[in-house]
Amino acid sequence: MVPIPLGPDDSCLDFVNTRYWRGRTAPTETLGGMQEALDWCAGPGRAPPAAVAALARLWQAAPEGEMAARAAAHGSLIALREALFRLLAAAAGGQGAAAADLAVFNRALGEAAPRRRLAEAGDAYAWDLDPATASVAAVLSPVLWSAADLLAGRRRGHLRQCANPECRWMFLDDSKSGNRRWCTMSACGNRAKARRHYLKVKAEKEVLF
Repeated sequence: MVPIPLGPDDSCLDFVNTRYWRGRTAPTETLGGMQEALDWCAGPGRAPPAAVAALARLWQAAPEGEMAARAAAHGSLIALREALFRLLAAAAGGQGAAAADLAVFNRALGEAAPRRRLAEAGDAYAWDLDPATASVAAVLSPVLWSAADLLAGRRRGHLRQCANPECRWMFLDDSKSGNRRWCTMSACGNRAKARRHYLKVKAEKEVLF
C-alpha cells in the first residue's frame, strides 16, 4: 500500500493527453503498447505501484502465442482513455455526455480501488490504497478519481480544450481572465501567432500586386 497525495489532481488530463495531435490525420500515440502504458502509470502519483506491478505480472504471464489475451489489457486501457477524453471534451464544450462513454467510465470507476482509509504522509494526509485486483481500473484508480472529482466539482467550469484544431489537448484554465485558449503559449499559442502573422503578410502582398 502506497499513499497517493490528496488535493487537486490533474492526472486525468495527463492521461487523455497521452495522445498527441488528435486533430491530425495521423495522431501521435505515446501508449502504443502495454509496456509504454505501464511505464506511464508508474509515474509519480499516477497509480498505486502495487497495482502496476500486479498488472505487469499478469500481462507478462500471458503466453506469447495468445496475443489476443496479451492485448486485452492494453485495449481496455486505450478504450477507457478515449471514452474519458470524449467526456472531458463534451464537458469543456458545454455538451452532454454520450451514454456509452459515461457507461465505460462508470464501469471502470466501480472497479477502482476504494478510498476508504487515510494515512499520514509527512505533514499532510494521503489515501492509503489496497487495490484488490490486478486490473486496468485498479491501476488507474487515482486517474479515475481525478476525472470524477473534476466532472462533478466546481473546477469543471475551468475545463478547456486547446483552440488549435490539430492539438485538442485538455487543460484547466486558472487564469484571472478565464479566457485562456491554448494548452501552452510556447507550443500552440506561438503557432497561432506565427500563422496570423503569415496570413497578414500574405494578404498585404496580395493587395500590393
